[in-house]
Amino acid sequence: MMRTIKVTGKGKIAVKPDKIRLYVNKEELCKEYEDTLRRSTEDTELLKDLFEKLGFQRKDLKTVYFNVDTEYESYQDRDKSWKRRFKGYKYNHHMKIEFAADNKRLGQVLYALAHSSLRPEFSIEYTVADVEKCKNELLHKAIEDSIQKAQVLTTAANVKLGEIQAIDYSWGEIDFVTKPLNEMRLMECTECEMSAPGAYDIDIEADDINVIDTATVIWEIA
Repeated sequence: MMRTIKVTGKGKIAVKPDKIRLYVNKEELCKEYEDTLRRSTEDTELLKDLFEKLGFQRKDLKTVYFNVDTEYESYQDRDKSWKRRFKGYKYNHHMKIEFAADNKRLGQVLYALAHSSLRPEFSIEYTVADVEKCKNELLHKAIEDSIQKAQVLTTAANVKLGEIQAIDYSWGEIDFVTKPLNEMRLMECTECEMSAPGAYDIDIEADDINVIDTATVIWEIA
């Protein structure tokens, strides 16, 4: 019967973020369903116009989530009982746009959004452009760590490390994201100083993204 040893290796890397992912959320309430849909289309086109003037392509603004739902409010009737009445239809459009990490360009984008008539909510996260390269580096380090641990264990146990019999890796989704700014309202940014006409003076140095992953290797031992 073949004897084996199973060792789990851990890979760790710190990646400098080089891409900004800006989420823009817009919602409005209208009395009629058709008016709500028309308003959502008009607002989206205005946002695309805004980004196009900043040098983006219209298709760069992508939908993450879109929904139209009924809206009700509670009120107290003359008999003191609480009831609900229909207010209208509210649309919620969650969008994102990505661009290279650049404080100057970020300042231009935030200024344009803050001074538009839409006044949407937004949040910012930093990520990496080449996710696959980072994943491969992480996996490589996990396997290296497993090999090193296996060599230490077999040496201590006075056995010989043989051929690899199996490698177990989950292939789970790894989130290469850091969020130095989260769920800010654009109205708060109007208090920022301007570094140039049409731009806010943004000074953000996003922290490295620290990620960990594991891989398990089974060796034959003799």
